[in-house]
Amino acid sequence: KLTKAKKTGGELLALNEIGEAHPLKPSNYGVWFRYQSRTDTHNMYKEFRDVTLTGAIGQLMQEMAGRHRALPESIQIIDTKELKADECKRAHVTQILKPNLRFPQINRIKPILPKLRRTFYCKPRSS
Repeated sequence: KLTKAKKTGGELLALNEIGEAHPLKPSNYGVWFRYQSRTDTHNMYKEFRDVTLTGAIGQLMQEMAGRHRALPESIQIIDTKELKADECKRAHVTQILKPNLRFPQINRIKPILPKLRRTFYCKPRSS
């Protein structure tokens, strides 16, 4: 449950950012949040794949600004969770989780033979 607090009712003592245990390993994150649109308040759940939780939240803010024109002040994050591969629901995350995922090479340039290789290449002017 979200509760509001006045600024005068408390004091900020410290602000510590907790880093990731493995910052180079990509993880799946689920984010539950609510945001205030122009007409109503909406609850939403989104999934992101990133190396850090702060990167996933940055993706959330960018996506909400682009798709829903939501300002960062109108977004309240309720919960975040690091998801296992079988817990992911959204298609844009599950398509990357396949074990035999391959990226084909498109427009591959054939190497030039060393005897035909030149440092400088000049074409005659076409006027």
